Amino acid sequence: MRQEYISQCFPILRDFLGYMEVVKGRSVNTVEEYFIDLRTFFRTIKKFRGLVPSDTEPENISITDIDIDFIRTITLQDVYEYMNYVKNDREKHARALARKACSLRVFFRHLTNYTHQLEVNPVLNLDTPKTRKTLPKYLTLEQSIALLQCADGEFAERDYCMLTLLLNCGLRRAEIVGLNLNDIRSDGTLRILGKGNKERIVYLNAACRDALDRYLPTRPVDGVEKKDKNALFYSRLKKRISLQGVHYIVKGYLKRVEGLENYSTHKLRHTAATLMYRNGVDIRVLKEILGHENLGTTEIYTHLSSEQLEKAAEANPLAHIRPRKQKST
Repeated sequence: MRQEYISQCFPILRDFLGYMEVVKGRSVNTVEEYFIDLRTFFRTIKKFRGLVPSDTEPENISITDIDIDFIRTITLQDVYEYMNYVKNDREKHARALARKACSLRVFFRHLTNYTHQLEVNPVLNLDTPKTRKTLPKYLTLEQSIALLQCADGEFAERDYCMLTLLLNCGLRRAEIVGLNLNDIRSDGTLRILGKGNKERIVYLNAACRDALDRYLPTRPVDGVEKKDKNALFYSRLKKRISLQGVHYIVKGYLKRVEGLENYSTHKLRHTAATLMYRNGVDIRVLKEILGHENLGTTEIYTHLSSEQLEKAAEANPLAHIRPRKQKST
């Protein structure tokens, strides 16, 4: 977790975040989401209770003075007032509210069930805001090919290789950033460190192997800092490519393909999963490729196109049966 966040924590929160990262193995991004959600919550509660001047901007409210006695005063009513404030005043959608509810639930469960600093969990009966389930957006095969063909310029081999891995292996943006040279294994597989520091192995198809073979001779060697020597992908400054760097590169190419202007890097992961599933990959195999903990997460890719539904209807052996003609009398 970033040092700038740690300095804003009160001791109980710092211990909780450390436990989630070190013991539970949550990713840095997940831990930072917990911190941001909980910081927002305690800032809001302090403002509701008049513990800071009413005109104080939220970012100027310190929570370093929060202690267990203060936390014991939190009620379910406080939490619902906070959720209502976030929804109306900060215009957060249901998915964001659900995440904030989850952060509160995890935090208070930790204090009640694990550290036993609380006797009663105030959010035990907290209802989670309903989220509308939507099908993931993805690129068609034609759009995917068009995107790959956009890679050009000084870093064409690098960009093409990144796009190829994203579209063929379904990698997350953070996984691309974290790839090291020695993650490419001699048996034609790629080692990936996913969410929660969970390792998985994916097989590289011919397109991925070819893209790597073209990129690796262009990969910088000289002028690279020692800490980044093993990185697979570099920025133009010869540093390990960043999350933001991947975002800008992919976003730039997406804007070149008609209809993809508003798509993000994560849509390439959806694309890889959808194309694999529609071409016969078993859902359980897809779960392992994507690094999902639960099969339920992977099942969002089982959405069916109208073309598939039409084919299914025609595939019924009774589809072409017609009634026998009546014998004339």
